[in-house]
This record gives sequence, C-alpha cells and structure tokens, in this order.
Amino acid sequence: MFDNLSGRLAEAARSLTGKGRLTESNIKDTLRQVRLALLEADVALPVVKTFIERIREQAVGEVVGRSLTPGQELVKIIHAELVTLLGSETAPLDLRAQPPVVLFLAGLQGAGKTTTAAKLARRLIEKDKKRVAMVSVDVHRPAAILQLQTLAGEVGANFIESQSSEDPRAIVDRALDESRRTHVDVLLVDTAGRLHVDDDMMNEVVAVHERAKPHETFFVIDSMAGQDAVNSARVFNERLPLTGVILTKTDGDAKGGVALSVSEVTGKPIRFIGVGEKTDALEVFHPDRMASRILGMGDVLSLVEEIEGKVDREQASKLAGKLKKGKGFDLADLRDQLQQMMNMGGMAALLDKLPIPGSVNTAALKGGADEKQLKRQVAIINSMTPGERRFPKTINGSRKRRIASGCGLQVQDVNRLLKQHQQMEKMMKKMSRGGMQKMMRGMGGGGLPPGMRPPR
Repeated sequence: MFDNLSGRLAEAARSLTGKGRLTESNIKDTLRQVRLALLEADVALPVVKTFIERIREQAVGEVVGRSLTPGQELVKIIHAELVTLLGSETAPLDLRAQPPVVLFLAGLQGAGKTTTAAKLARRLIEKDKKRVAMVSVDVHRPAAILQLQTLAGEVGANFIESQSSEDPRAIVDRALDESRRTHVDVLLVDTAGRLHVDDDMMNEVVAVHERAKPHETFFVIDSMAGQDAVNSARVFNERLPLTGVILTKTDGDAKGGVALSVSEVTGKPIRFIGVGEKTDALEVFHPDRMASRILGMGDVLSLVEEIEGKVDREQASKLAGKLKKGKGFDLADLRDQLQQMMNMGGMAALLDKLPIPGSVNTAALKGGADEKQLKRQVAIINSMTPGERRFPKTINGSRKRRIASGCGLQVQDVNRLLKQHQQMEKMMKKMSRGGMQKMMRGMGGGGLPPGMRPPR
C-alpha cells in the first residue's frame, strides 16, 4: 500500500530543488503533482481539496531553514498534514468498563470482519491477558458462524454458539448472559454484512447494536475497496455511534486512498490495520508512523516493536553464543533465521517499515524474498538429514537430487540455497572474528560521509 503515492510525493518534493523560499508561484506546480498523486491513490475529492488548501496556507511564505532544502520543508509540512488527516493521535483500545466489555464489528460482506474478530481476540488474549468470548449474529450466512467457531478455537477464545434460525437480538442476549456467567472479560460480536448498504441491513445492525450496548463499535473496511467503501463508512457512521475504524488487507495492492479518506469523512480514528492473513497480523494504527511510511521515511518504531514481539530471543542468544565460540553457521541455523523472517511477514513487511530512498527498487527486493520463496527454502532444508544440515559440504550431486525430489523442487534450487548459506556463513565468520570492526574502519577511510566515520 502507498508505494505509488510515496514515489509521486517524493518526485513532487524534488521539483523544488534550488529554491530558497516556498512561494505561491514555485509550489503551484508541485501542489498540482501532489493533488494528482492523491487522486490517483483514490483519495476522496473533498478530502484532497481540503488537504491541498491546508498545505498551501502553511507553505506559502515559509522561509527554508538552514538545515533544510525547499523540498524537505514541503515534506515536513505534508507530513504534519498527513498526521492530521489520519487522525492525529493513536487511539488505544479502551477496556475500562464492567465486564464483559462488548466490542462490536460492523461492515460490508467481504471486508474481513470475521478474521478481524479473531485477530482482535488473539491480541486481547496474548497481550492484554483477557478472557475472550466470540459470537456471530450473521444468521444470513451459516458459513460465517462456522468460520468464527474455527477461528475461535485457533486463537484460544470461547465460542458462543448461534444458529441461522435464531433472531440476532436473542443471540446477543444469550451471549451476554453466558459471558457474565463464565466471567468473560471481553465479548466480540461479529455482525452480518451485505454486498452493499440497504435498509434491511442497517435496521438489523442498529437493532443488534442497541441490544448489545457495546463499549467499542468498529467499522471494518477493506482498504482495496476504493471510494465505495468510504461512502459505506459515511452511511454506517450516520446510523451507528462508531468509535473507530479497522482497515483490512493493507498488505495487498491497495492504493491507500481509503486510509487517507475514511478518518476525515467519518471523523473517527483508524484504530487497527490488518497486515496479513494470519491471526497475528494486526497492528495498532499510529498516524505519525503511517505518515512517515507514506513519505518513504520508514517506520522503525513499529519494526522494533515487531521484532521484540516475534523474534525468539532464546534462539537468537544460542546462535550468538555458537558464533562467539567459533562454531559454524549451519543449515539448521539458516532455517531458524528464515522461519523468524516468515513470522515477521517476510521481506516485504520488513522493507515497508525501513526508510529506503526513492531511487531504490523495493519491488525487486520484495520479490527476491517473498513468503513463497522463504517456504521453499525451508522445505529444502527440511528434506535434508540432520548430518547434511550440520555438514553442508557433504552434500554431493546424488544427495542434491534426493533433497530436490524430497521437497518437489529442482537441483538448481538446492544449489542456490547452498550458495546463499555459504555467503552467510562467511559473513558470520567475519563478524565473530571482529571483522565487523575492520569492515567499519575500512568504510571510515572513505566509504562513509564525514561525521559518520566510526571511532578508531
């Protein structure tokens, strides 16, 4: 998401090179580029007009500071306005209420409500240590009830049964009673969706909401749905007292317009974003961090938080100790590292959070180590014997053919993996022998810009 928009905004900022002051005349063309970039990203037209006007008001007459170029000054202004557009501040989940605290999920069919309910449940169970129950009032689609039951079992939440023949209000009443009786902390209510907004749907969701009396009411919206989704958000906001929005499928090919429109249109903050299909792929939404990602500045804070939450420290410590003692980096170690990367969403997820210059082709980097590729590499290592993983040099031609046959891949794939391991092993050996310091000193002799050379 935002790849194209990020590139266009960076290009617009570069057009101000050589100017000493931001004026009406020299930013006119730049703001036109920004406007077109936002419209191409599917941002709602009224939102674009307001956004551009706010930037113009702040930028015209702005004296460029000594440490900034005109382009950087404009980026600084755009960043501040993007933060405002995205909701200004992070709005944490409020669970301060008499249990069971009811969280209510509404939205169109296909937006990802049921999966989002499971992701929220997992987050509440693992991070907040809450006892969670889930119930579906989608009596129009029996498969939705079965899906929620399966996901509840997967994330460790209680599942309160419901039938397609029941009245949704009666289901909510029973779910509340059962939650109180079993001392549940949080009850998640997954509601019915339709392919489009209609009166019957809205009347039903309003009636169920009145019965549930939820503490938080979320509108779940597909980030790839474009302006139709924003219009739906407006209608739901008029009928329900929404407390926030959850954006789903942000790891796909969404242009990003929904994210930049929905908060402005509804006046409600984006609370969470879905960043993958797995039940742990849900992130708290931080407007300032997202604005930085849109402008190509990365999101290192979120990356650090993700590493702390998903990287196995004990495993990392064992590898560090092994290398310190001079023991080799074998294929079992490589498999562990590949699995850690998969846990964090693969190379694409990591690159999205790193500050990468606009000139770098991130699409090529992402394609080089996508999740499918990582899975294939793990499969190759799993096809080896423990001895082969420990001593890769013993893997000859016949062994390579057996390994390739065992994982359904080609001998060339095995060769590529072995070469990759060989390169990583050399790097690890250099690092364990103090090679990192030597390498940094060598770069300090001319490889790094002044002021960034490492101390001798």
